[in-house]
Amino acid sequence: MRALLIGAVEGTRVAANAIAGTPGWDLAAIATLPPELAARHSDFVDLAPVAARHGASLIPVAQCNAPAFLEEMRRIAADIVFVIGWSQICGPEFRAAAGGRVVGYHPAPLPRLRGRAVIPWTILLDEKITASSLFWIDDGIDSGPLLAQRFFHVAPGETAATLYAKHMAVLDAMLRELLPRLARGPVPGDAQDEAVATWATRRRPSDGRIDWRAPAEEIERLVRAVGRPYPGAFSEAGGDRITIWSARACACADRQHASPGQVILHDAEGFAVRCGDGRALHIVEFETAAPRAPALHSVLGAGA
Repeated sequence: MRALLIGAVEGTRVAANAIAGTPGWDLAAIATLPPELAARHSDFVDLAPVAARHGASLIPVAQCNAPAFLEEMRRIAADIVFVIGWSQICGPEFRAAAGGRVVGYHPAPLPRLRGRAVIPWTILLDEKITASSLFWIDDGIDSGPLLAQRFFHVAPGETAATLYAKHMAVLDAMLRELLPRLARGPVPGDAQDEAVATWATRRRPSDGRIDWRAPAEEIERLVRAVGRPYPGAFSEAGGDRITIWSARACACADRQHASPGQVILHDAEGFAVRCGDGRALHIVEFETAAPRAPALHSVLGAGA
């Protein structure tokens, strides 16, 4: 079986290794973003070494529905096209050029959370269980018949990085089970239940701005949801941007009278900030252009 893989992130690398390592499969080419467009994905991965290791052609592509790339797809004549780690919608002409056999991947329990930024949304929504899903791409958005789906728990305190890693491990396991089935013959997949479908909207880096008037638990969840490999939660301190990578609940607010966003503690680990519900968060990992933590009693985000 001849495969074309399209993507630009860690999941694409996982898929490349799985395809190339499965007997009966030939990874003919990997199509990915050119380096100058790497900023489109905060979790961009350079796939040139992967392609070289597996003897696959590396095809830079800015728009997967562009006529020149569709012609390249026809030339490659893959038995199946895998779209894993790619944010562009594959239009009708794309699917026609692929012979209608396009497999997609989504890090969510489809039909729930179709759409964008689903790893952050999983944490923001405080989901207790999630899943990775492989499916046939159709005319809709993440709506095609399911080929494989594996559920797992979202741990308390899950971060974007830990959840991302769990999805990658599950993706690898699912592909290594599915690829031999696809090689043996047609796998129609199971129709998704439209009655329970939900959609996740796009998130931008600016959505990581912290509103200190929110409850401490909500802010802490935001920090976990948009942390690495994503741009991070942030605020302003004395005119400087401060990116907060890790925070935890702090009992230090019990005897402190302060405003939301006010720094109420400095210690060896970092600093603590009062939140809108009267509780505090201990900021233990952060980045800022300033040489030190925000000043005691300063108010983060003031004037933002």
